[in-house]
Amino acid sequence: MRKSWLAAGLLLAGLSAQAADLKSYDSSKPSFWANPPPDWFLGDETEAQKGLAPPSGPALPTPLAELQDNLKKVKLPAGFKIEVYASGLPEARQMAWGDNGTLFVGSFNATNVYAVVDQGGKRTVRTILKGLNMPTGVAFRDGALYVVAINKLLRYDKAEANLDRMPEPVVVYDDMPPFVAHGWKYIVTDKDGWMYLPFGPPFNIGIPPTSVSQIRRVDSRTGLAEIVALGVRNSVGGDIDPRSGEYWFTENARDWISDDLPSDKLNRISRLGEHFGYPYCHQGDMPDPKFALGHSCEEFTPPVLKLGAHVAPLGMKFYTGDQFPAEYRNNIFIAEHGSWNRHRYQGARIVRVVVDPDGRNARQEVFAEGWISGERDYAGRPADILVARDGSLLVADDWAGAIYRISYAK
Repeated sequence: MRKSWLAAGLLLAGLSAQAADLKSYDSSKPSFWANPPPDWFLGDETEAQKGLAPPSGPALPTPLAELQDNLKKVKLPAGFKIEVYASGLPEARQMAWGDNGTLFVGSFNATNVYAVVDQGGKRTVRTILKGLNMPTGVAFRDGALYVVAINKLLRYDKAEANLDRMPEPVVVYDDMPPFVAHGWKYIVTDKDGWMYLPFGPPFNIGIPPTSVSQIRRVDSRTGLAEIVALGVRNSVGGDIDPRSGEYWFTENARDWISDDLPSDKLNRISRLGEHFGYPYCHQGDMPDPKFALGHSCEEFTPPVLKLGAHVAPLGMKFYTGDQFPAEYRNNIFIAEHGSWNRHRYQGARIVRVVVDPDGRNARQEVFAEGWISGERDYAGRPADILVARDGSLLVADDWAGAIYRISYAK
């Protein structure tokens, strides 16, 4: 009997030691939000996924010759081709066109904003702003460049005329928490000048502070803001449907459940104040194992489309050009950044979504892929999509520090 007790005691001790090796953070305290640990993204680590962490990106942008070799592996539908549009843009994120054809590009940890200028087919890349706090989101309106850097929406007037010496910024809106974790933002502007901004929670999963897990829109003329959606985890992409004027957005689901759950999402806001489920419900039909707190998934707005687990959808655009075949008109193109919280990566591709304006009959298909080799090797990670004036698509790749152009010819 004593031996059984001893064996049981040793087993419990072993299990306790094993559990002690797993990371777990108490995100219920304001101190966590103000000073999240360096590996805040872990949340409640599981034994099955222990040790997974975001890949460390290249220190420098990929050289042009290597980029061109990498693009030879990218598969596209018949009639389409992909080429390097610009290179040498460290951690390139959201893109926006200036009135005179300047391509403005934000960045992640590089702290820069870039301008790509085309002079007779020869493109040059300039770093026009430095030292900003994750200036991932950029937009252009009425001659001004807008940049969102964690907790400030900044306006640079007459930007295209002053690329060599940018003017001092005007703060348009700064009622935003300073959390860096999931605090990087993306800007979508509608026809009336409202700028939609996502506010992610500073952790993987938990009960969020009231100022985050939402989408707000800011009047770019007055700085007034309102909440348009709640229950959003991490959105880093969206667009206005040209058919309806409604805001659609991508959303990255929580980590640390399994390789195949939950699914990332494509959402549509049909009325102000909709709640999309976080942290109580994921993918529209999966109560959180810890934070459901008695809620039913039927209480919340389901996604228009489940995109797949850990594909990390970021920038998206409705296709409004005329170069692609007619059946591509008003389709959504989504840049999937690719997995980290999965043993075999997926994503790192561009998907095409065909869907009705009311969100019905949604289906997706892979449009461009080939940036992953083996189980976990990235050659590139698409981060944003932009329609060019000639109807081609531009793709920002923050892993390779490059912009690609996808065109079509019969």
